[in-house]
Amino acid sequence: NASLGLWDKYNFFYDATGYGPVFEEEPLDIVYTKESPDKRISMNCRARGNPAPTWRRDNWEIKLLELPTDHYSLVGGNLIINNPDEKKHAGTYVCVAKNIYGTVISKEAKVKFGFLEEFPDEERDPVTVKQGQGAVLICDPPKRWPYEVTFQWIFNEFPRFLHPDKRRFVSQSTGNLYISKVEESDAGNYSCYVFNPQIGKGVYSKFISLIPIEEYTKRSLRLTTPLGNPTGNKRRKHQTHSVSLNDSYKSDLVVKFPDTTWAVTINNTQKDVGSEHTMSCVANGKPTPYIRWLKDGFSYGKGELKFSSLTFDDSGMYQCIAENYWGIIYASAELRVIACAPTFEFNPVKKYLLGANNGRVVIECKPRAAPRPKFTWTKGKEVLFNNSRISIMFDGSLEILNATRNDEGLYTCFAENDKGKANSSGILTITEATQITVAPEDTVAMVGDEVRLQCQASYDPSLDVTFIWSLDFRVIDLYLEWKHYQRVMDQENSGELKIMNVQIAHEGRYTCTAQTVVDNVTASADLKVKGRPGPPGGVRVEEIRDTSVKLVWNRGADHGNPVLGYTIQTRDFYALTKDDWRVASTSPTALNGMAVMADVVDLYPWMQYEFRVYATNEFGDGEASVPSIKIKTWDAVPVVAPTNVGGYGGKDGELVVTWTPVKPQFFYGKKFGYVVAFKPHDGSDWWYETISDPETRRYVHRDSSFGVTSDDFQVREFQVKVKTFNIKGDGPYSLTTTVYYPRDVPSESPTDVYARPVSSHEALVWWLPVMDTGTGLQQYIDGYQVKYWRKYDDTEPGANRIFVPATANQTRLENMRPDSHYLIEVRAYNGAGVGPPSEHCEMFTKRAPPSVAPRMWRYISWTGKWLYVWWDHIPYNWFGNESFPLYYKVMFRKTGYITGPIYMTGWHFMDFPMPQVGDYELEVRGRYEGGDGPIRKIRLQGKASFLRPTLNLAAVLLLALCIMGLET
Repeated sequence: NASLGLWDKYNFFYDATGYGPVFEEEPLDIVYTKESPDKRISMNCRARGNPAPTWRRDNWEIKLLELPTDHYSLVGGNLIINNPDEKKHAGTYVCVAKNIYGTVISKEAKVKFGFLEEFPDEERDPVTVKQGQGAVLICDPPKRWPYEVTFQWIFNEFPRFLHPDKRRFVSQSTGNLYISKVEESDAGNYSCYVFNPQIGKGVYSKFISLIPIEEYTKRSLRLTTPLGNPTGNKRRKHQTHSVSLNDSYKSDLVVKFPDTTWAVTINNTQKDVGSEHTMSCVANGKPTPYIRWLKDGFSYGKGELKFSSLTFDDSGMYQCIAENYWGIIYASAELRVIACAPTFEFNPVKKYLLGANNGRVVIECKPRAAPRPKFTWTKGKEVLFNNSRISIMFDGSLEILNATRNDEGLYTCFAENDKGKANSSGILTITEATQITVAPEDTVAMVGDEVRLQCQASYDPSLDVTFIWSLDFRVIDLYLEWKHYQRVMDQENSGELKIMNVQIAHEGRYTCTAQTVVDNVTASADLKVKGRPGPPGGVRVEEIRDTSVKLVWNRGADHGNPVLGYTIQTRDFYALTKDDWRVASTSPTALNGMAVMADVVDLYPWMQYEFRVYATNEFGDGEASVPSIKIKTWDAVPVVAPTNVGGYGGKDGELVVTWTPVKPQFFYGKKFGYVVAFKPHDGSDWWYETISDPETRRYVHRDSSFGVTSDDFQVREFQVKVKTFNIKGDGPYSLTTTVYYPRDVPSESPTDVYARPVSSHEALVWWLPVMDTGTGLQQYIDGYQVKYWRKYDDTEPGANRIFVPATANQTRLENMRPDSHYLIEVRAYNGAGVGPPSEHCEMFTKRAPPSVAPRMWRYISWTGKWLYVWWDHIPYNWFGNESFPLYYKVMFRKTGYITGPIYMTGWHFMDFPMPQVGDYELEVRGRYEGGDGPIRKIRLQGKASFLRPTLNLAAVLLLALCIMGLET
C-alpha cells in the first residue's frame, strides 16, 4: 500500500495541470481614526490558484469558523474589522493563501490607530520686531500620530495661507515660521495649521499678532537672522554695535535611502526527482537586506537553498523575503518535483531535417522524462555509436560533423528510464553548402562620401537566401537607418550594401551574412572613415589653485588624421545656459596635438568651474569631451573695487552714499562685504562703516553735525570712497568721490522747457539747467524731476514722473495717450527735496496710426527668380482721428530670424530676387506721423518649381492676375 501511495504521488505531480497560489492583491498598511464615519477596517486580499484565504494577526491565526466574533468577518477573501478597538485589533496582519500545491503568505500589513490632538486654547503672545530684522513665530504643534504632517500658516483669516518665498520659510520639522527681514506689510495675525494627510484631519492654533516697528534711528548692523542673512555691521571709528537673534534656524535635511529592490529573484521551476537544484535571490538596498525563506508559510532557512537530491517532499511554494530597516519585499515561486516515463508527445523529433554538405548537423531529441532517460540512436536499422564524426550529446541530441550525401536517411531516437520508454523519428536530407563568392573589401572613405560593400553568395537552388549586414556585431536595420544604409538589389545572389553620407559613427567592421534555413556563412571587411577627431577622454583636474588649475586628459581617436592641437573650454557657476562654454586661457598658450595636460589660467578665485577639451585636425574641430567634475578654485583677496561711487546729502544730517555692487564673480571668497569711508572735505579723520551684505548698494548715515553750517556757502562737501573685503583680507578702495550736502532744496527752477512729439505715444522734452545766479555753482543739484499729465483728463497728483541726473537736460517721455493735450513740468531736486516748478509746457501728441494693416498681393515671375509684391495705399481722412502716412517699411528676413534688411519707400510696390533655398518672411507696414502701423506678413518657400509656359507675356500677366491670392 505504501508503494502504491508513492506511485500515486508520482502520477499526481506528472499529471497535475494546476498551479500554486499567486497573490494578485495584498493587504496594505492602514491608519484608522476614531473619527472614521465607516467604523470599520477593510483589508483586501486576492489570489489566483483557487486558494482558501485565511488571516493571521501577530502570527496567530484568526479562526473565523471555530471562534466567530462580532468584530471579524470574511468577504471574498477580504478581512473586515467592525468597530475596531486599538487594544484588540492593532497589530500586524498577513493573508494566507493555500491549495494542494502549497502555501504562500502575503506581505505584512500593519493596522495602527492615528490621532491629532487640538491646539491649546490659551491665547498666543504678540511678537514685536523692528523692521529689517528677523523674526520667528513658534508653532508648537500638538501630539499626533503618525508623526509625518504638513505645516502651513494662515495669514489674518482662513483659508488665506501664507506662501513661502525668499524672505519667508516654514520649517516642515518644527512648523516654525521664519521671516528674514520683517517689512511693514508683514503686520497681521498668524495661525499655525497642522494637517495629517494619512488621517485626513487638520487643526490650527490661536492667532499670533506680528507687530513691525519702524526703526527711526537707522544704523548699520550685523544681524544674524533665522535664515542666516547678515544685513550689515557698523563701525564708527573704533566703536561697534551689533544685534543678533537668539533663535537660529536649522535647515530641514531629509536623507532618502533607496527602496529595496530585487536584483535576482526566483521563478516557478519544474525539476526531475533526484536531481540537484539551487534557489537563490539577491536584493539591492542600504543597508544590505537580510534574506530568509518560507516554505508553505513556515520558516525554511536563510541565504541560499541547495538541494543535492530532490524528493517529492521538496515540492511546494517557496517565498524569498528580503528586509532591512527601511522595508521588506517578497518573491514567491513554486518548485514542482516530477517523475514520468519518456514521452515525445510535446516535443517530437522533426519529421523532415535539412543539413548542409560538409557542415555540422544536430538532430535534437528532447522527450519529457523524469528521471533523465538513456538515449540510443539508429539510422534505418543500424545502431549508431560515438565516433570521430558522430556523437550522442548529453541532452540526447545527435551531432554529425562534415555531413555528406551518404548521411541522408531515417534517424530514430530511443529514450528509456525506469518508468518506461519511447521513440521518435525524422528524415535527414543534405543540401549544397552556402558559400561567399564575392566578399567585401577593406575601404577607406572621407566623411560625406558614398561607399559600396560587395557581397555575393552561391547556395542550394532549392533554398532561399537572405543577406544580413552587421556593424561591429550589431545588425543594421535598413528600415530605421534608411538615411545612411541601403541594399542594392541589382542581382539575385547579391547583397551589396550602399552607405550614403558616411560619418565617423559608421566606421568599424562590417560583416555580410548569407543565410538559408540550413546554414549561413559570413565575410567581413573594415571601413575606415577619415574626418574630425573624436572627443578626448578622462578629463580631470589634478591641481587646484586660486586663479589656475592643472587639467589632464587622454587622447581621443584621430580618425585617420593627426591631431593638430587641443582647445580647453570652461563653464562657470554663472553660465547663462548649459551650452555657455568659453575658450579658456592656457599655459602654454598653444596646445599641440601631443599635449595631454595644461594649466588653465586667468580663472576667478572661489568660483565653481567645469572643463572640457576638444581636438582639431585638418578637417576641423572635433566633438568636445564629457565635462570634468565640477571644482571650486581657492579663495583670494578681492581686487575689484565698487564703481559709480556717489551720494547726496539729505535732511537732518543724513548722508547717503551709493555705489554699484561688485558682481559675484569678483567676490573671491566667503564673507564678502564693503567698507564705506567718508569724511568732511576739511576734516582729517575718516569714518568707516562695514556692510556685510554683498548686494547692498547704498548706506545712510545720520549725524546732526553733518548739516550745512554758517561757514558753508551753499553746500558742504564730503569725500567718500568704498572698498571690498572677504575672509582673506581687504581689497582696494574705489576712487575718492566728492558728495555735496546742500543747505536747502534748490531755489531756482529750470527754464525754457520745450517739448516735441515723436509719435502718438512718445515725446522729447528739453530745458535749460538750473544755475545759482550768485556763484554759477551747479554741484548741489542732484537731478531733475519731469512730470507730465493730460491737461483735461488727468490730475496733477497722478502724473507720470521721470527722474534724470543733473548732467542731462533732456529726456524721452513714454506711455503717452495719442491725440492728447499734455502739460509738462520740470523741477530740480537734491537730497534736501524738490525745488520750485518750471513754467508748464503744453504739447499735443500726434494721432495714432491706423489699426488695420495694408492689404498685400504677390506674384512670382514665370522664371521663378523674381518676386513682385504690391499693397494698398492707406487712404487718409483729414477729418478722422488717424495720423498722416509718411512712407512704407518693408522687411525681408529668413524665417526664424528676428531682424533682416529694411527698405523704405513711398511707392506701394517692390520686387525682390526669389530665394531658391530656405523659408523667408516678407513684412510690410506703414510709417505715420504717430509711429509705425500694424504689420502685414507673407511667407515664402524656396526651391519652388515652375513649369515654363509657352504663353506670350500678355497672357502670362493676365494669368497672374487671375491666380494671385489675397493674403490675410
